[in-house]
Amino acid sequence: MADGAGNTFDIVILGGGSGGYACALRAVQLGKSVALIEKGKLGGTCLHTGCIPTKALLHSAEIADATRESEGYGIKATFEGIDMPAVNQYKDGIVDRLYKGLQGLIKSGGITVVEGEGKLVDKTTVEVDGERYTGQHVVLATGSVSRTLGLEIGGRVITSSEALTMTEVPDKVVIIGGSVIGVEFASVWKSFGADVTIIEGLPTLVPLEDPSLSKQLERAFRKRKINFKTGVKFDSVKQNDDGVTVTLENGDTIDTDLVLVAVGRGPNSAGMGYEEAGITVDRGWVPTDERLATNVDGVFAVGDLVPGLQLAHRGFAHGIFVAEEIAGLKPQPVIDSGIPRVTYCDPEIASVGITEPQAKEKFGDDGIETVEYNLGGNGKSQILGTAGSIKLVRQKDGPIVGVHMIGARYGEQVGEASLIVNWEAYPDDVAQFLHAHPTQNEALGEAALALAGKPLHSHA
Repeated sequence: MADGAGNTFDIVILGGGSGGYACALRAVQLGKSVALIEKGKLGGTCLHTGCIPTKALLHSAEIADATRESEGYGIKATFEGIDMPAVNQYKDGIVDRLYKGLQGLIKSGGITVVEGEGKLVDKTTVEVDGERYTGQHVVLATGSVSRTLGLEIGGRVITSSEALTMTEVPDKVVIIGGSVIGVEFASVWKSFGADVTIIEGLPTLVPLEDPSLSKQLERAFRKRKINFKTGVKFDSVKQNDDGVTVTLENGDTIDTDLVLVAVGRGPNSAGMGYEEAGITVDRGWVPTDERLATNVDGVFAVGDLVPGLQLAHRGFAHGIFVAEEIAGLKPQPVIDSGIPRVTYCDPEIASVGITEPQAKEKFGDDGIETVEYNLGGNGKSQILGTAGSIKLVRQKDGPIVGVHMIGARYGEQVGEASLIVNWEAYPDDVAQFLHAHPTQNEALGEAALALAGKPLHSHA
């Protein structure tokens, strides 16, 4: 492996989150010297204030619900309440263990970690606290921040970061935003005993998913008594000593104890010298070509900074791609439509590929075929007490181009769904493989059987 001479390296990476650290680890495997610059903690949003801690809360929430519902499974258990300090201790313990593991990986890789706020000076130089680090290539991996729609965050108005450190469960909470972050926190807080209302400006919850999944999630949330208002935006949020009043554009008002602003995440690029160094910046985003190159030769961008899906595993894939691109391996580009997506509320949503409306737009109304397999016919889903479905979308006489699933634990089935779509499998290809019984996984096989014209445990 090449050594960085002084402050000169093969690659300087600005940002140590999912995209940045994956790029660093892969680059040193390929014999490159790397400086990794991070102002906070290695692992970034995903590890510390995103994916990992939120999923820990969701698992605690699942256990709360299982305890409440235990008698339905013949188990006598008493639910006494939520101990938020203990929940946080469990959550923080997981984050700490993963953080230590990541630090070990970075250290053993011989990566030079620079702690501090970096600023791009030119296409080969990043400055940190007055010291300059030079690379033949620079990778921008500064990620994203919570959007706030101009609302002042503080007191009873919070973002997902503050929601992860709460020491008590709110009695009533309004969540502005009904996409991934919003529905996950709605699910957690409802399981913890809060009265939850979601406000979503678009016509449905999880509006980027296939309409079938949106409808089923709404049905499941109604059953769970999670309130939501869709197709309406908020007008104002006013705090007082007793709580918060949310006024909607239609004139309705909601009094609540807490407001979570969960309207997505925006690029984290302000004040980092990108534009001054000649990088094209569009509303904060850094556009790239399909090979993740910016408009400036030798400078790449990865992860949430690049317009598209904001997912940690997209960041990982981008980081690995750029390391291999710099090393001359000519890797395959990362295509957003082939990236698996999971929303970890209850029930879980898992999808990969394009939705039915997107497929109709691409292939024409008569150019696609779909099938929906109801989990009522799946033994393991019945054992777990979950409802939902698997929807397959295929090009007529062609491959499966979309897999859309909803049901408890269905995030764990998205791996095979990803292989199906990315390997452009036909229904007959999938149907010939055995899926173990009884598993939730076999529902994917059943859906493929139905789409291949030979349904077994479902009606054609």
